[in-house]
Amino acid sequence: MFLTQLLPTTLLCNTQFLSCNLHSTPSSFKVEATTTTSQISRNKEFFNQNYKYPNSQLSSKDKVICGFRNLSHKIEEDEISECVSILNKISKNGNFDDCSCVCRQVHGRFVKLGVLKSDAFVGNKLVVMYARKTELVGDARKLFDEIPKREVPAFAALIGSLCRLEKWVDVFLVFGMMVNDGLLPDRFLVPTILKACSAMEVERVGRMVHGFAIRRGLRNDVFIENALIDMYANCGDLRSSKSVFDTMSEKDVVSWTVLVVAYMVHGLVDEAVDTFRSMESDGEQGDSISWNALVFGFAYNGEIELAFGALEEMQEKGLRPNVNTWNGIISGCSQNGYYEDAIDSYIKMFSSSLTPNVVTIVSILPACSGLEDLELGEIIHGHAIKLGLSGNTHVDGSLIGMYSKCHRIDCAESIFRRLKHKNSAICNEMIAAYLSEGDVKAALKLFHSMKAFGLKPDEITYNTILAAHVRDGRKKEIYELLYEMLETGLHPNVVTFNILISGSQQSGHSIESLRFFQAMQSPYSGSFHSSLIRKSIQPNTVTVTSALAACADLGSLRHGKELHGYVVRKGFESNNFVSGALVDMYSKCDEIEIATEVFWRTKDRNTVMWNTLIAGYIDRKGIHDAFGVFDRMLEEGFNPNSVTFNILLPVCGEVGALRFGKEIHGYLSKGLLVDSSKYLTSALIDMYAKCGSIWDATRVFDTETDKDNAVWNAMISSFSAHGMTRNAFALFEQLENSGNVPDGKTFTAVLSACARDGLILEGWKYFTRMSTDFGIIPSLEHYTCMIGVMGTAGLLDEALEFMRQMPFTLDACVWGTLLRACRTHSNPVIGERAARALFELEPDNASNYILLSNIYAASGLWNSSKNLRNFVNNSKSMTVKECSCISIGSKLHVFERGMDSSPLLEKAMEIWNKLGDEIRIAGHSVQDPVLGNEDEDDLDACSCSHTEKLAISLGIVSLSNSQPIRVSKNLRMCFDCHVAAKLISDIVRREIFVKDVSFYHHMKNGACSCQDRW
Repeated sequence: MFLTQLLPTTLLCNTQFLSCNLHSTPSSFKVEATTTTSQISRNKEFFNQNYKYPNSQLSSKDKVICGFRNLSHKIEEDEISECVSILNKISKNGNFDDCSCVCRQVHGRFVKLGVLKSDAFVGNKLVVMYARKTELVGDARKLFDEIPKREVPAFAALIGSLCRLEKWVDVFLVFGMMVNDGLLPDRFLVPTILKACSAMEVERVGRMVHGFAIRRGLRNDVFIENALIDMYANCGDLRSSKSVFDTMSEKDVVSWTVLVVAYMVHGLVDEAVDTFRSMESDGEQGDSISWNALVFGFAYNGEIELAFGALEEMQEKGLRPNVNTWNGIISGCSQNGYYEDAIDSYIKMFSSSLTPNVVTIVSILPACSGLEDLELGEIIHGHAIKLGLSGNTHVDGSLIGMYSKCHRIDCAESIFRRLKHKNSAICNEMIAAYLSEGDVKAALKLFHSMKAFGLKPDEITYNTILAAHVRDGRKKEIYELLYEMLETGLHPNVVTFNILISGSQQSGHSIESLRFFQAMQSPYSGSFHSSLIRKSIQPNTVTVTSALAACADLGSLRHGKELHGYVVRKGFESNNFVSGALVDMYSKCDEIEIATEVFWRTKDRNTVMWNTLIAGYIDRKGIHDAFGVFDRMLEEGFNPNSVTFNILLPVCGEVGALRFGKEIHGYLSKGLLVDSSKYLTSALIDMYAKCGSIWDATRVFDTETDKDNAVWNAMISSFSAHGMTRNAFALFEQLENSGNVPDGKTFTAVLSACARDGLILEGWKYFTRMSTDFGIIPSLEHYTCMIGVMGTAGLLDEALEFMRQMPFTLDACVWGTLLRACRTHSNPVIGERAARALFELEPDNASNYILLSNIYAASGLWNSSKNLRNFVNNSKSMTVKECSCISIGSKLHVFERGMDSSPLLEKAMEIWNKLGDEIRIAGHSVQDPVLGNEDEDDLDACSCSHTEKLAISLGIVSLSNSQPIRVSKNLRMCFDCHVAAKLISDIVRREIFVKDVSFYHHMKNGACSCQDRW
């Protein structure tokens, strides 16, 4: 490109021959002769004295000046020739900044002589000169439009200047004019055009330029090929980037570095490292730029230890880290939440005698924000002031962000108000600051008042506001903002669509999310969503990850596989986030084998991916196989985090896998978990309680020294679930005395305890205290608990009246609570009313039909009961997959309704038959009123009502006499199974715990903790 060096300002001294008045439009260029007769005389005298002796006392710079002054003594032809000669000399000397006035004067002379309309060479020469100075690019463009015949050098100079100013649209406009003029870019201009394609992410144009380069025989030009690698990578096509790289006949260090950066930016760390090492083995020694790319890439992807390792290796090779090196580390640490490492790196940078620049300050301030360390942020602010950087737009914007995240919006506003020259970037930061404080009104006010500052909102402005609307689910405002964006001439970019896709998915609108994704690549499909864009936008890894999450939510395997194909084509499969999303999608689409294949194909697996696979195995294969994956995770040297155990502990509680739960507790007790939290304590309490070991739950609670509300609530809920109502009340009082303030979940737990025993007075007391003593507005959940209290107490009419007065829309949980109470008290009238409401809300939920059938049977309405049962059995949409499970050793045994015959099933049934004989000897027979007068021989011991019996039977022969039998069932126990389990506990003298969806039954010596009210 046409790069110049500055000429000294002394070159312009004594240039008083002409002055020109240049106006803004090409047609208004005017030249006024302002020199007086005396000035001309002095100029002539100066010229005569110096021009006669060109080799004496004159520097080359003065010779240029003298040559210019000689213009007035020559005829027009000579003047033109001399003007061109002067331009050539200025170009040769290279300092255009100091000679811009001379060029303007030459331009004025050309205008006066009428040369520009007839001599294209002169016009093109001037365009080249103007285009060299950033401030004069506008003048260059005006002159460019005026000259009759434009040539390649003028196009190249103007395009190069526009590229430096990042005016990418203008770059394409001028390039289009060049093509229309029948001119073709040379080997120097092609990389510039490709840079614009990269910045605008227009791969289609980039491919056209690539094809042109091949046809012109420029395929082996290393500069063009480097630009192609960068262009394809920035457009998200890593496969094409790698293809260009592999076919290069000659690679330089830039080629390798560009590919390393491409991989790092897309999260493909392994590929980046392999490329860097291949560069070294290929004999190409990395320079400071390539090492900086490696260091920054590691930090950017959160691989902080690798970043510091690369820094040490860089120093060992004799390369001294510079400001850019440290900026890369600080930025990466801040972006990935390693705030302390960012601060340490900032201090180390200072100790190495390097001076922070704008990028340093902008990179370190987010670390202060992340730590919410106002004092540290103020220190950095002081550094910025001392370094003279506080007036910089980027620095001030980062300061606004820091103060707002440290909850000092007043300081952020103070900085904003003091700024004399506000721009869009500063306003964007202030808008984001208001939104982070939840002040949408102030953010929108600033957004609409930007025009008062003479500013035009940009894509970042709209994206910032859009993110707030998406987060709050304001669909109407979202589309209004998108159309306003289009009306202002702005177009949604990949960030816009990432916000829309991820926001829609996270707010439960996954179908909408996929529509936005499809619209990105099909702008002319005619759909409502595609009307938002004018050109296709290439999804990046963030886009794909969100779209895959939407497929997982919908269970849409077809769309998921289509996305997987796109991922493979674009080379995104090695990205951890994308691979993790693929594993999650296939798991939730019931393709756990494919999910496992994707997992093992990923080279750079991390804890997040292991967690995703474990969750998939829990849902699709069961806890036993999930723990197998967990063991493999430990064998591979990966450290589980709190998320790992937050996945495993709840399922241990759900299936009663006490042994697995205790193994997790043992691991946590070793202090090996770095990110341990109070949530794990509450999860442990909940797990032990659901496994029937209330003693272990209490022990965990008692050993926790720093209890928060989550811990208190978990223990109160555990007492409630086990029917230990008085213990729950006592613990509530302890919570108050400890200085903690009960929250909404606390009252849900204590009201649930009241509902277990139908304690009306206590229930109303706690319900009233919520608002009067603690200012908590009762939620729908609290109202539902009160219905449970009244229902258990038999006050069904009062419960129905209470429901009429509720300030909420009645949901299935409310009606279901009332229906269960009607079953307990055999009230078919209110029960039928509750059931009909449930049939509308949950038409395919068979449990509601069965519960109403039980109510009919208990009330002697046998035909109604039988008809309803037959309706459920004949309905294809209401299949009830009931099951019970029991954990024995390291194996979880599951008994399902209608399961195929197996040795395990036959063994369990054999044991149950023996127990059945003992139960009959004890005088018990089938007493479920639903069964009525059915012949006992017709009963299927493995039907939905009896799977828990099989699990109990297996536990009796498989566990030692000292071990309690713990069974978990996915539905409510039937009357017969409940009575049978109580009798078995007395016959075999064993404790039996059965957790169903309604209660935790602790059976011992023929009695149950639920007191037969469940």
